[in-house]
Amino acid sequence: MYATERQLEIRAIAREHGRVEVKELADRLGVTPETVRRDLTLLERRGVLRRVHGGAIAVERLAIEPAVADRETRMSEAKQRIARAALDELPDGGAIAVDAGTTTAQLVALMPADRELTVVTHGVHLAIALAALPGITLHLLGGQLRGRTLAAVGAWAEQQLADVHVDVAFVGANGVTVEEGITTPDLAEARIKRALVRAASRTVILADHTKFGLVDFARVTPLADVDTLITDTGLDAEAAAEIEATGCRVVRA
Repeated sequence: MYATERQLEIRAIAREHGRVEVKELADRLGVTPETVRRDLTLLERRGVLRRVHGGAIAVERLAIEPAVADRETRMSEAKQRIARAALDELPDGGAIAVDAGTTTAQLVALMPADRELTVVTHGVHLAIALAALPGITLHLLGGQLRGRTLAAVGAWAEQQLADVHVDVAFVGANGVTVEEGITTPDLAEARIKRALVRAASRTVILADHTKFGLVDFARVTPLADVDTLITDTGLDAEAAAEIEATGCRVVRA
């Protein structure tokens, strides 16, 4: 296969799946990882892809914030492992805040029915699941509802968070880098996530490995303000060590 044909194939795979991994491409195309990396660099220069840790993202996907229904099917097994690991961060009692998101939704689905907790959330879909747990005292934040994420945002929700304190905030992320920290596509959601962090004694970020190396539009918080980051084993040890150098503990589930 000529280089041009190989690069067209890489572009097609990236458009179909949203992301490509160096190792998987090398195996599929029968070339070395170094060859794939050179192809990805060239495609990035052409504006087709954006390089991230371990691979690249199709630029078409970077400008689109997926809806909840679309995100629920992506990396579902990894999100379940992350959620199981996050159970260890739950306090025996007290209060927690749970960000709206599909990985945090997995945590809610696994939450012990006998645990007595006060839970604050701005996620409508999370609140429905939490309301069924007998030990939960639920506080649903009000505000403008974003249909894309089923999350309440805006000044009303932010003010409510300013009035409370929780032991742990479980927060999702669309992008994670050492340089920019936690990022997300929407400014209003970024403000709510920041308010969750401010309201908590500890912050736990839940993010699968495809989020690493990505920088989205709106900044949330630097990694120095994050206590624990739970991800999956797709994040390599070298990248985890770079994150831990900021003072953030990394758990690879």
